[in-house]
Amino acid sequence: MTNYRRRYGPGGLFFFTVVTHQRQRFLTDAVARRCLRQAWQLQRQRRPFEVIALVLLPEHLHCIWRMPADDDNYSLRWNQIKRDFSMQYKKSGGIEPSQSDSRLKKHEAGFWQRRFWEHRICDEEDLQNHVDYIHFNPVRHGYVKSPDDWPYSTIAKYGDPGYIERLLAGDVTKALTLPQEYE
Repeated sequence: MTNYRRRYGPGGLFFFTVVTHQRQRFLTDAVARRCLRQAWQLQRQRRPFEVIALVLLPEHLHCIWRMPADDDNYSLRWNQIKRDFSMQYKKSGGIEPSQSDSRLKKHEAGFWQRRFWEHRICDEEDLQNHVDYIHFNPVRHGYVKSPDDWPYSTIAKYGDPGYIERLLAGDVTKALTLPQEYE
C-alpha cells in the first residue's frame, strides 16, 4: 500500500480538492448541497477551522482552510464531513453508486473518493494563485463564462483589495461569509 505523507501544521493554510466516487455528478443538487452544508457545519462546531475560499462543482470541490493554532488534523475533519454527508444523503434518498468488494468489506459509502488532495499554502502569492484557481474553476470546466456567475463559490467575498494581506497577517476584520449553502 502506498504511504501517503501529508504536511500538517497548526494554524496553517491548506488547499484541498475532494472528489466524488467515480466522479458522480451530484454535489450541486439541492439535496446534496443541504447534506454537505449540514456535515460541514457540524464539523466546524466540533473541530473549528476557517474557510478562506470555496467552490462546489457537480463532482468535486476545492477549498482553502486555515487550521486553528492548536490543531492540525484536517484529515479527521474531512473523514467526518464525508461520513456525515454520506449518512445524511442516504437518509435523504440519495442513490449510492455501485460498490466494489473492497468498499463493501470496509463498510464504506460510495459517494466519495477515499482520499483527498492537499497542499500547504506557502506565501501570499501561493494563496492568491490558489484562491484564483478556486474561483476560476467553474469557467475552466465550462459551467459559466464568468466566475461571478457561479452560485456555489466564495468569489463575491474577494472584492476587497486588502483582504488577502489582512488574511495573511491574521487580521481579518471583515468576517468571511460562505455562500449561503455553508453559513
